[in-house]
Amino acid sequence: MSAKPLQLETVSRSFGAVEVLRGLSLDIRRGEFVAVVGPSGCGKTTLLNLLSGYDRPSSGVILRNGRVRMVYQQDGLFPWQTVSENISLGLRHLSDEAEQGRQIGDMLRLIGLEGFRDHYPHQLSGGMRQRVELARALTGDSDILLLDEPFSALDYLTRLRMRQELARLLQERPRTVMLVTHDIEEAAQLADRVIVLTERPAQIQCELNIATARPRDLTHPEVVSATHRILTELGLEHDSEGIVSSTL
Repeated sequence: MSAKPLQLETVSRSFGAVEVLRGLSLDIRRGEFVAVVGPSGCGKTTLLNLLSGYDRPSSGVILRNGRVRMVYQQDGLFPWQTVSENISLGLRHLSDEAEQGRQIGDMLRLIGLEGFRDHYPHQLSGGMRQRVELARALTGDSDILLLDEPFSALDYLTRLRMRQELARLLQERPRTVMLVTHDIEEAAQLADRVIVLTERPAQIQCELNIATARPRDLTHPEVVSATHRILTELGLEHDSEGIVSSTL
């Protein structure tokens, strides 16, 4: 597999007269976790759709080397299938049912839901459903994980737990990851590199490397420093009480 699973070369995307992305060039290394932040409506989800192959650029070149899985803001679990059946969708390439069963069992243990294998999505909490969604994405032979604000529908404490869960799962099953998020704190805590986009038409305003190994505590000085730097790049200022939101 290439050392650069994802590459963009001067990629632009327009929808009619609306120019969304302009001249993006970006290389993502194998095993790297990249987060993309930027103003609302600047084209972050459009970028993910291009990387997944769901959409095509108006100009420029996108190179993908590896199998891609996506996780969306609203979980994509099938409500008529159990937890184990939903996870098994990531193993459709396996013809050996015994091997499928073994891998499903491994993932259930990994996400701590062994006792819920026969439950349906409506019987699970939001955080549990998102864990199942991540498990399905991490099963099988996928190489690249694209995350479109996967935790934004969860409450704050559950989001914190899910960040820890994701970092732990990636230690067990490494992937190349691109995360689109409005949550700057989340980007600083999880990513090896943060890409800050401008207003539409989006261009890369800056790239911020975070050298501290994952997983990271929110209070780690480099996480705090990265959060402050991103806020500064986005032009967000403290209010009269000295409080600033880390969510765009």
